[in-house]
Order: sequence, then structure tokens, then C-alpha cells
Amino acid sequence: RLTNKWASYFPIYQRHFERFRNRPFVFIEIGCGEGGSLQMWRRYFGPFAQIVGLDVRPECKAFEQPGIQVRIGDQGDDAFLNAVVDEFGAPGIVLDDGSHLQHHVQSTFATLYPRVQQDGAYMVEDLHTAYWADHGGGLHAPGSFIQRCKGLVDEINGEWTPQKELVTDFTRSTMSMSFYNSVVVFEKGRLPPSASIMTGAGQPGT
Repeated sequence: RLTNKWASYFPIYQRHFERFRNRPFVFIEIGCGEGGSLQMWRRYFGPFAQIVGLDVRPECKAFEQPGIQVRIGDQGDDAFLNAVVDEFGAPGIVLDDGSHLQHHVQSTFATLYPRVQQDGAYMVEDLHTAYWADHGGGLHAPGSFIQRCKGLVDEINGEWTPQKELVTDFTRSTMSMSFYNSVVVFEKGRLPPSASIMTGAGQPGT
């Protein structure tokens, strides 16, 4: 089936997704396109992965095949998203390639990111739309997901700020944020407690 992806995305996929190959996990792609990307992910991740496509178009059910399931619903409906996770289990990866409307990107992240497994990844692509007014974005627009991410940079470093309210569940569960042209990737994980480790001979400053 037809697949349409920006060539610059493939090195990003490889960097953040390679560790999931040939292991059992749930991969959720929001936005099924013409069905080709679901097949691509099935080939890439191997036979143990469960690929789940989400789309508002009922005709996308035709994309189902062994190892690929499609559920029809609106990504802005948190009840639908939670029902998908309840059905298939915590996703190892969520890839948001859906409507690209900023309110959808925001609400989908708020619902699904906390449900991604402890060592999982969450990618939002085509974020150039965060700068487009007709998608609810714009440079420094408060409703854009890019603008939200700028605040999340403070949250991931929240323990170092006087504002202890910046230490959130996001702070405690997120290991890294990676920004690329039109893409942001969040990787979950538990880092060891922040502590200075000094090794080697001699005294500090000598």
C-alpha cells in the first residue's frame, strides 16, 4: 500500500525505535493514511510487535491483516484512546501522525503519554504544522504543541527550580526530549537520583 513519509524522518525512526525490533510490544500509529505505513512498521519491527492504527475513516478497517489492527475513532476523544490502550495494553511506542491540529496533538499527548510503558517512546511528527494558523499554531502561539514543549523542557529540569510545582509526573517519568525539524521525541525511563560522583586521585581543584 501507499506510504508517504518525509525522507528526513527515517534516521529519526532508526535512532529511537531500533531497540524495539524483534521484541513483543504494542505500536500505535495515529493516522493510517493509505495503509502503507502500517505494513512498513510491521516489516520493520518484526513478527512479535502488535501494530495498531487509529483513524476516523471507517474504510481504514480494510488495512487490517495479521499483526495489524485498526480501530476507528477520533484522536480528540480521550475515552476512545483509553479504550484502545485498555484493549491492547500499554504501548511501547505512540506515533502521532494524525490530524496535526494542535488541539488534537495536545489532548492526545495528555491522554496517551502517561499510558506509554515505562521504557517507551512517544513521537509527534509533521510539527511544522505547529507554525500554521489554519492548524491552530503560529510562532509562539500558546495553543501550539511546540510552545507546550518549551514548557516541558522546564518540567524535565523541574528539580533544579525554586518552583517545586514544576516537578510533575512528566518530570519523574521522562528521560529525554529530542527535537528535530518537524519532529519531537519523548523517551520514558527512570534516571538515577541526581547526585555528584567524584572519582580519581587528588583533591578538588588540584
